[in-house]
Amino acid sequence: MQTHHNEPRGKAAAVANHIPLWLKLAYTTFMGVLIPVYLHNYGPTNFLYFCDVALILTLIGIWRENKLLISMAAVGILIPQALWVIDFAGQLLGVKLTGMTAYMFDENRSLFLRGLSLFHGWLPFLLVYLVAKLGYDRRAFGSWTILGWSLCLIAFFFLPPAGAQLPDPKIPVNVNYVFGLDDAKPQEWLATTTYLIVWMGALFTVVYTPTHLALKKLFTKNNHLLSA
Repeated sequence: MQTHHNEPRGKAAAVANHIPLWLKLAYTTFMGVLIPVYLHNYGPTNFLYFCDVALILTLIGIWRENKLLISMAAVGILIPQALWVIDFAGQLLGVKLTGMTAYMFDENRSLFLRGLSLFHGWLPFLLVYLVAKLGYDRRAFGSWTILGWSLCLIAFFFLPPAGAQLPDPKIPVNVNYVFGLDDAKPQEWLATTTYLIVWMGALFTVVYTPTHLALKKLFTKNNHLLSA
């Protein structure tokens, strides 16, 4: 009987730490470099970008092994980061697609600073791995939607628009692309407020919803693709 009672505890202990310590330390080291460098070069408003919010959620979530925080980050940035990678590849080949990664070729920014931004390429894979290890929390869909829309409204009403001329060209403009995908100039297809509403609706419909459905299908609590 004593052995029988201890079995659940043993199983709980075995799955208590899903994420390897080396990965936690490596990610924390990266963030320990990125945060002060970004603050110095870009200022605090840079951390209102979806991708940077996802970085911070992941930092907290990876140590707490909190599947809600990890799932929120995944819902928010898996598809946008894929678009970032496609646009970056296009820029490397001399083809301008959206202009969203033009800053990666800005000589006013050091190679080291631009190199830090390559996290856009590996963060999605890390998040898929983490969700596979911890499971997907369905609450992430609503939680990130509220957070993402709030970040859009803050950027639209309080931060510099696309094309704004600032004393330091590295200070972010058009945060979260609320004035169009090209930071150099605002979009001209729609009225500014109409575009914001369409953009927020598109994020919900084209980005958050399909990502949520895919993660829910693949990584439910009893359907991890990676064992603990």
